[in-house]
Amino acid sequence: MENNILNGMDRVDSNLCDEMLAELFLDQVIKDFKKRKILKGINHSLKNKDKKAFLRLTEQLKSLS
Repeated sequence: MENNILNGMDRVDSNLCDEMLAELFLDQVIKDFKKRKILKGINHSLKNKDKKAFLRLTEQLKSLS
């Protein structure tokens, strides 16, 4: 009986670990996507000499890091 409870706990811990890893992975993917989008916008603002957009986007990039 006690062994069954411990085996169930191992599965819960494993599931929780998998869930946490998946969440960390997704958070990183989202952060990378946002960073690429901001960098693309920064490059665009530099090409167009848009200082206002450049400053706004660099602040966004700083807050993301």
